[in-house]
Amino acid sequence: MEVLMEYTSIVLKQDEGVAKIVLNRPEIMNGVDQTMCDELLAAIDQVARDHEVKTVILTGSGRAFCAGGNLGSSIYTIKDPRELGDIILKFGQVPINMRNMPKPVIAMVNGAAVGAGLGFALACDIIIASDKARFGHVYLNLGVQSDCGATYFLPRLIGVSKACALIFTGDIIDAAEAERIGLVNQVVPAKELETRTMELASKLAKKPTLAMGMAKKSIYQGLTMDLPSAVEFEARAHVMTMISDDMTEGIAAFKEKRAPKFK
Repeated sequence: MEVLMEYTSIVLKQDEGVAKIVLNRPEIMNGVDQTMCDELLAAIDQVARDHEVKTVILTGSGRAFCAGGNLGSSIYTIKDPRELGDIILKFGQVPINMRNMPKPVIAMVNGAAVGAGLGFALACDIIIASDKARFGHVYLNLGVQSDCGATYFLPRLIGVSKACALIFTGDIIDAAEAERIGLVNQVVPAKELETRTMELASKLAKKPTLAMGMAKKSIYQGLTMDLPSAVEFEARAHVMTMISDDMTEGIAAFKEKRAPKFK
């Protein structure tokens, strides 16, 4: 994969329509601080605007996906509520921007995804986990409330009761349990994680970008709409895609019994 831009805390690569954002502080298990947050926001914005990028993968280097906040960061010495609030809200912008990106985002969870790392993984559209992955909402163990959208995502993904159990206990669960309760889409052997994730990313990269973006928006907006509103939004999105070149190509490819080449 070609490296798109030099960062200090992450690596951004791209190849054949697939961008990979790698959290790259393995010595601290990819703990998040303000620098990593700023770079993540910049990378997400970059791939969102890049028409060559069709699918995005988020992962971590070393033995962790992301083990939460970098406890050595200066943020933990700040006591001004307003200053802290501004910083934490910026951290929360990472999952918001991933959800708002009109492209599928896959979390490739190679190891521990706890704290902020759990929030980042849950903000992705699909989660593929190594059999060595671990997941935990550990905030209460440190005496704090969560951030990065975890209390928003967990009840919607696994149900309120299971979310309460994970949030209140602070327990860390393994990949098999995460799959059983519906927290992840698929668990694969660690040695196959990258290959299997790239296979899915490449498959999605061949889909029509406009229709994919509209489908993603319909799914997430539909969670907060009543049925008539959701159907109306879906209809408007459907019309937008019906007048696109991609639909013309999709119908032609179907009639000619060939794979479509969406632009």
